[in-house]
Amino acid sequence: MMQKTPIAVLISGRGSNMRALIEACERPDYPARIALVLSNRPDAAGLEIARAAGLQTIAIDHKPFGKDREAHERKVDAAIRASGAEIVCLAGYMRVLTPFLVNAWNGRMLNIHPSLLPAFPGLHTHEAALAAGAKEHGCTVHLVTAGVDEGPILGQARVPVHAGDTPDGLAVRVLEQEHVLYPAVLLDFIINRYAE
Repeated sequence: MMQKTPIAVLISGRGSNMRALIEACERPDYPARIALVLSNRPDAAGLEIARAAGLQTIAIDHKPFGKDREAHERKVDAAIRASGAEIVCLAGYMRVLTPFLVNAWNGRMLNIHPSLLPAFPGLHTHEAALAAGAKEHGCTVHLVTAGVDEGPILGQARVPVHAGDTPDGLAVRVLEQEHVLYPAVLLDFIINRYAE
C-alpha cells in the first residue's frame, strides 16, 4: 500500500480545482490524500462536494474576525495542523494571506493562479490578458510567499488566445488546464520533496 502524503485544500467557492485534486487523490498510485478541506465561507459550494466525497471539512468564517486577518489564520492553521496535513493547496482561496500563515507553511503551501506568472498577478487575469493583447495565456502553480503571486513557479500550462476571445471563454479554456496542471505539479512536488 502506497504511503500517501496528507494535504489540506483551502477553498472559497465552487472548488473546481479541489474536485480535480479529489479525483487525483482517489487513484491508488497517487501519492497524496486529502486530510481536510477548509473554507473561509460556510456557504462555499465546494464544501458539499468534499462532504459528498467523504472528506473531512471545516468552515472558518473570516467575517467574525473583522480586520484581524492573523487571528482568523491562527484558527485556520490550528485546523490544518489538527488534520495532520503536511502540505497546503490553495484552490480558489480568496484571501490575501498574512506573513503568519505564509511563514507557518513556508515551502509547503501551493497556489494555482489563472495566468502565466509573472504576467497578470492578482484578480481579473483574463480581462488583463485580453486588454494587453497577449498571444497566449494560461495558469501557474507556485509556492506561496509573502508577495501576492510572486513565489517560485512549479509548473505552467499554456493556452492560445484566439481572435474574438471573451474573458469568460478564455477562463473556461484556462480552467480545463488548471484541472490537469494542479494534480500533476502536486505529484511532482511530493515525489521530489520526499525523494531519498
